[in-house]
Amino acid sequence: MSEQVPGDLKYTRDHEWVKVEAGLARVGITHFAQAQLGDIVYVELPKVGATLTAAKTLGVVESVKAASDIYSPLTGKVVEVNPRLADKPELVNSDPFGEGWMIVLEPASPAELAGLLDAGAYEKVMAEG
Repeated sequence: MSEQVPGDLKYTRDHEWVKVEAGLARVGITHFAQAQLGDIVYVELPKVGATLTAAKTLGVVESVKAASDIYSPLTGKVVEVNPRLADKPELVNSDPFGEGWMIVLEPASPAELAGLLDAGAYEKVMAEG
Protein backbone atom coordinates (compact mmCIF):
# COMPACT_ATOMS: atom_id res chain seq x y z
CA MET A 1 0.00 0.00 0.00
CA SER A 2 1.11 3.56 -0.58
CA GLU A 3 0.79 6.76 1.42
CA GLN A 4 -2.00 7.60 -1.03
CA VAL A 5 -3.93 4.51 0.13
CA PRO A 6 -3.17 3.75 3.79
CA GLY A 7 -3.63 0.06 4.56
CA ASP A 8 -5.36 0.61 7.92
CA LEU A 9 -8.43 2.33 6.46
CA LYS A 10 -11.60 1.19 4.70
CA TYR A 11 -12.83 2.85 1.50
CA THR A 12 -15.89 3.43 -0.66
CA ARG A 13 -16.12 3.38 -4.46
CA ASP A 14 -16.98 7.09 -4.18
CA HIS A 15 -13.53 7.86 -2.69
CA GLU A 16 -14.36 8.30 0.98
CA TRP A 17 -12.24 6.69 3.69
CA VAL A 18 -13.24 5.35 7.10
CA LYS A 19 -11.07 4.77 10.16
CA VAL A 20 -12.75 2.88 12.98
CA GLU A 21 -11.64 4.03 16.44
CA ALA A 22 -13.29 2.76 19.63
CA GLY A 23 -16.52 1.91 17.80
CA LEU A 24 -16.71 5.28 16.03
CA ALA A 25 -15.98 5.91 12.36
CA ARG A 26 -13.83 8.88 11.31
CA VAL A 27 -14.61 9.83 7.70
CA GLY A 28 -12.90 11.91 5.02
CA ILE A 29 -12.18 11.91 1.31
CA THR A 30 -9.17 10.15 -0.15
CA HIS A 31 -5.97 11.56 -1.58
CA PHE A 32 -7.23 10.51 -5.03
CA ALA A 33 -10.49 12.45 -4.56
CA GLN A 34 -8.84 15.66 -3.40
CA ALA A 35 -6.31 15.45 -6.25
CA GLN A 36 -9.15 15.11 -8.78
CA LEU A 37 -10.96 18.11 -7.28
CA GLY A 38 -7.98 20.46 -7.14
CA ASP A 39 -7.71 23.30 -4.63
CA ILE A 40 -10.57 22.98 -2.14
CA VAL A 41 -12.07 26.33 -1.13
CA TYR A 42 -15.15 25.32 0.88
CA VAL A 43 -16.47 22.27 2.74
CA GLU A 44 -20.13 21.92 3.77
CA LEU A 45 -20.67 19.30 6.47
CA PRO A 46 -23.67 18.08 8.48
CA LYS A 47 -24.32 19.24 12.03
CA VAL A 48 -23.52 17.15 15.10
CA GLY A 49 -26.56 15.01 15.86
CA ALA A 50 -27.57 14.60 12.21
CA THR A 51 -28.46 11.08 11.09
CA LEU A 52 -26.80 9.96 7.86
CA THR A 53 -27.68 7.09 5.56
CA ALA A 54 -25.07 4.99 3.81
CA ALA A 55 -24.48 6.02 0.17
CA LYS A 56 -26.49 9.25 0.62
CA THR A 57 -24.98 12.74 0.54
CA LEU A 58 -23.31 13.86 3.76
CA GLY A 59 -21.95 17.15 2.48
CA VAL A 60 -20.32 19.07 -0.35
CA VAL A 61 -16.74 19.93 -1.21
CA GLU A 62 -16.19 22.93 -3.46
CA SER A 63 -12.95 23.42 -5.33
CA VAL A 64 -11.76 25.96 -7.85
CA LYS A 65 -12.86 23.42 -10.51
CA ALA A 66 -16.23 22.15 -9.30
CA ALA A 67 -18.56 21.28 -6.43
CA SER A 68 -18.76 17.61 -5.55
CA ASP A 69 -21.03 15.67 -3.19
CA ILE A 70 -19.47 13.59 -0.44
CA TYR A 71 -21.31 10.38 0.41
CA SER A 72 -21.68 8.77 3.79
CA PRO A 73 -19.91 5.41 3.88
CA LEU A 74 -22.15 4.22 6.74
CA THR A 75 -25.54 4.80 8.31
CA GLY A 76 -25.24 6.50 11.67
CA LYS A 77 -25.29 9.62 13.81
CA VAL A 78 -22.76 12.45 13.47
CA VAL A 79 -20.97 12.83 16.82
CA GLU A 80 -18.20 15.20 15.71
CA VAL A 81 -17.47 17.55 12.81
CA ASN A 82 -13.98 18.87 12.00
CA PRO A 83 -14.24 22.53 13.07
CA ARG A 84 -10.99 23.49 11.34
CA LEU A 85 -12.40 22.94 7.84
CA ALA A 86 -14.66 26.01 8.13
CA ASP A 87 -11.59 28.29 8.13
CA LYS A 88 -9.05 25.98 6.50
CA PRO A 89 -10.76 23.83 3.82
CA GLU A 90 -7.33 23.39 2.20
CA LEU A 91 -6.48 20.87 4.96
CA VAL A 92 -8.43 18.36 2.84
CA ASN A 93 -5.79 18.88 0.11
CA SER A 94 -2.71 18.99 2.31
CA ASP A 95 -3.59 16.16 4.73
CA PRO A 96 -6.68 14.23 3.54
CA PHE A 97 -6.08 11.26 5.91
CA GLY A 98 -5.11 13.39 8.92
CA GLU A 99 -6.02 17.01 9.68
CA GLY A 100 -8.41 17.04 6.70
CA TRP A 101 -10.85 14.50 8.21
CA MET A 102 -14.49 15.58 7.96
CA ILE A 103 -16.82 13.88 10.44
CA VAL A 104 -17.01 11.17 13.10
CA LEU A 105 -20.03 8.87 12.94
CA GLU A 106 -21.52 6.51 15.46
CA PRO A 107 -22.41 3.62 13.13
CA ALA A 108 -25.97 2.32 13.42
CA SER A 109 -24.89 -1.08 12.11
CA PRO A 110 -21.26 -2.08 12.51
CA ALA A 111 -21.99 -4.86 9.98
CA GLU A 112 -21.98 -2.16 7.24
CA LEU A 113 -18.22 -1.92 7.71
CA ALA A 114 -17.88 -5.34 6.11
CA GLY A 115 -19.23 -3.87 2.86
CA LEU A 116 -16.43 -1.31 2.58
CA LEU A 117 -13.31 -1.85 0.48
CA ASP A 118 -9.88 -2.64 1.83
CA ALA A 119 -6.86 -0.75 0.47
CA GLY A 120 -6.13 -3.33 -2.25
CA ALA A 121 -9.70 -3.27 -3.56
CA TYR A 122 -9.72 0.54 -3.48
CA GLU A 123 -6.50 0.70 -5.50
CA LYS A 124 -8.28 -1.36 -8.18
CA VAL A 125 -11.17 1.17 -8.17
CA MET A 126 -8.68 4.00 -8.73
CA ALA A 127 -7.01 2.08 -11.55
CA GLU A 128 -10.40 1.69 -13.27
CA GLY A 129 -10.59 5.50 -13.38
